[in-house]
Amino acid sequence: MSSPKLLIFITFIIAAAFLIDNSSASPYPSLDLFGGYDIVGICLKNCAQCKKMFGGFFEGQLCAESCVKFKGKVIPDCEDLASIAPFLNTKEE
Repeated sequence: MSSPKLLIFITFIIAAAFLIDNSSASPYPSLDLFGGYDIVGICLKNCAQCKKMFGGFFEGQLCAESCVKFKGKVIPDCEDLASIAPFLNTKEE
């Protein structure tokens, strides 16, 4: 190899090693190993957000259980009443 080609090759290897070493898996947005989003994780985070917003009126445990049971197929949206209706209660004291 000639000197400029060797220099470019070494630079490429160093850059690739740097990118691989510094690409730690961040949970936001949760990506799975196959390149898609972690749907169950997003569903659980949305349940927690709705629980914070609605407090005792929102059944967070039931929401989380449905995320796991249905593998995140139905993701609750705190601003969409239809998606959170099964988890709302009247909070009678």
